[in-house]
Amino acid sequence: MTDTVIDLAVRSLTGLVDLEVERTKYRGHARELAAAARGELIIVLGGDGSINEVVNGVMGRDDAGPGDAGPGDAGPGDAGGDGSDAGRPLIAVIPGGGANVLARALGLPVDAAAAIRRVREVIVAGRYRTIGLGLAADRYFTFSAGLGMDAETVREVERLRAAGRRESTPLFLRTMMRQYYRTDRRRPALTLERDGQPPISDLFLTIITNRSPWTYFRDRPLLPVPNPDFNSGLDLLALRRIRLTTIFNAVGQMLYIRSRPPRGRDMLSVLGSESLIVRSARPIAFQVDGEYLGETEAVKFQFVPHALRFVA
Repeated sequence: MTDTVIDLAVRSLTGLVDLEVERTKYRGHARELAAAARGELIIVLGGDGSINEVVNGVMGRDDAGPGDAGPGDAGPGDAGGDGSDAGRPLIAVIPGGGANVLARALGLPVDAAAAIRRVREVIVAGRYRTIGLGLAADRYFTFSAGLGMDAETVREVERLRAAGRRESTPLFLRTMMRQYYRTDRRRPALTLERDGQPPISDLFLTIITNRSPWTYFRDRPLLPVPNPDFNSGLDLLALRRIRLTTIFNAVGQMLYIRSRPPRGRDMLSVLGSESLIVRSARPIAFQVDGEYLGETEAVKFQFVPHALRFVA
């Protein structure tokens, strides 16, 4: 399937852009390729993990200085001023993963052939979309990061995929249920800290989103906040208890309520943060954009406005 999609992309885009095809060979390779790329456009065929690597490779380049880019849609020459995305290439996405959260959030078709046609149309029209990013310690993320059971589930799904299992919504749900019985549901370890606010402790898990939806249940988005936006700051959803009723209540609200964040006695929502810190009383699982990063005891999250341009 990947070779077929690559061939289709090359045929569709030849003559429009000069293409050089590189295949990733190991975890982290996409980040290295993106950091070394010197073209004006990087096209990513892959899932959210590959896109996250490319984003971090591009953001780590030393050929773009800080600044303030203009919001919204613009042509390739219309960012204005010395924007934070100045000097960085455009990124185009051809979905090739299981969830494809970022591609859907950008309004791209999940079907690879349809996405290639859309990318071609947008390149011809000379449009791009500038989005903000989240920064978790030294790792950028496009749509979400999490600590606790959420990240533990990601870790286990990665292990199963390495063993040959295909990523899918049923696999994620089964893994989450198994992880529920394995995780520590007695001792909340997390504390939320924000400037000018008292700390909030005794939290079991935190999900920080740069843009809703956080993920999908089949084709239905889970929205931790209404009116999702890439440039409105970071939003947080935390659970004070890990019970099946609490989890099902939170998921049900994210699936079917579009007018407000999930709420309840055991839920905490914080909207539009520029910066926040989550500390843990013990090493705890940590993920960004569905990629497990190991265990940590403290993460500072920051919002980076108007950071990158995407073909969308």
